[in-house]
Amino acid sequence: MSPPFRADHVGSLLRPQHLLDARDEHAAGRIDDAELRRIEDEAITEVVAMQEEVGLASATDGEFRRSSWHMDFLYQLDGVTKVENADLTVRFHNEQGDLEFVTPALRVDGKIGLRHPIFADAFTALAERVTTATPKLTIPSPGMLYHRCGRAAIDQTAYPDLAEFRADLAAAYRAEVRALADLGCHYLQLDDTSLAFLNDPKQRAQLAARGDDAEHAHLQTIRLINDSLRDRPDTLSVTTHLCRGNFRSSWVAEGGYDFVAEALFNELEVDGFFLEFDDERSGSFAPLRFVPKGKAVVLGLVTTKRGELESKDELKRRIDEASRYVDLDQLCLSPQCGFASTKDGNALTHEEQVAKLRLVVETAAEVWG
Repeated sequence: MSPPFRADHVGSLLRPQHLLDARDEHAAGRIDDAELRRIEDEAITEVVAMQEEVGLASATDGEFRRSSWHMDFLYQLDGVTKVENADLTVRFHNEQGDLEFVTPALRVDGKIGLRHPIFADAFTALAERVTTATPKLTIPSPGMLYHRCGRAAIDQTAYPDLAEFRADLAAAYRAEVRALADLGCHYLQLDDTSLAFLNDPKQRAQLAARGDDAEHAHLQTIRLINDSLRDRPDTLSVTTHLCRGNFRSSWVAEGGYDFVAEALFNELEVDGFFLEFDDERSGSFAPLRFVPKGKAVVLGLVTTKRGELESKDELKRRIDEASRYVDLDQLCLSPQCGFASTKDGNALTHEEQVAKLRLVVETAAEVWG
C-alpha cells in the first residue's frame, strides 16, 4: 500500500529532555554545532526505532531538529527575513484559559526563491535510520507563508503584484519537491493551518480585517498548493494535514470542515488528507461526502492534547460512522495532530504518546486487517 497508511501519524513527537537541554546549551554557546548534531542523531535513532517497534508503516524524525513545525522552514526561503526585533504572536486556547505562541516575525523583502533544498540533510539522516518503515518528511504548506505574514509584510517594491509572489513561491516549492524526490523521498506531507482556520467565522473575520478576501482565501491556497506540486514525480505520495492549532495542548480555531470541504477534497491535488476529528471542535463527518474516489482520508480520532487513552470500541464506532460518508477502503487512522508542533510539546508523557501510537496500529489492524 502506498501512503498514507492504514495506521499513520502526523509527524511531530515529544522531544526527550536531554535533547531540549542540548538545544539550550547550543543556544548559549556551550556546545558546538557538531555536538548538537550528535545528540540530535542519537535521539532520532531512538524515536525511529520506537515508531517501527509499535508497528507504524511510516516514520518521521519527530521534527527533533526544529523549534517549530513551520517557521524553521519558512525562514530559510530566499527573500524571507526573520525580524528579530518584532514578534509574531498567536493566541491559543484550552480548558484552563489562553496562552500565546511567540516567535520572531517574518518579512518578505526580496524575491522568493530556493538557493538550496530545505531539510534535505534531515531527510537523508532519517532515511539512513529506518529499517522497516517508509521515511516521511513534513514541511509547511506554501499557503502558510502568506497566512503568517500577510500583505503588510510583503515588500511592495519586491512584489507590487501578489500574483508574482505566488508564482515565485510555487516555483521555490516545486524545486524543493523535486530535490526531495531526487534524494529518495516517497512520502511528503504539507502541513496547513490556514485551510482549517477558514472554517471558523472568527478567523475569517480576522483575515477580512487585515484586508484579505476571506471568503475565497481557501481557493487561492488550493491553487497555490497545486501549482507547487505541478510535475511532481509519480514516485512521490503527498498528503496534507489540516490543523486548527496545536501548541502545548491548546488550539486556535473551531468549526467543522463545511466551509472548505467541497473545493478542498475535489480540487486539491494530493493523495490524502489528515483531518482532526478528536472532539466537538472538529464538527461532524458529513463534509466527507465530498471526498472523491481515489483519495484517502486519515481520520485523526486519537487526540494528542491529553494522555488519557481512547477505547478501541469507540474508535471503531467512529470509523464506522465516517464510512457512511466515504468508503471504508478510503479511510485510515491516526492521531489528530502532532504530539509536539513546537519544541515545547503537548501535556502528556512519552509513555502515553507511545500507547496512543500503538493503539492506532492495533485498531487499524482490527478494522482493515
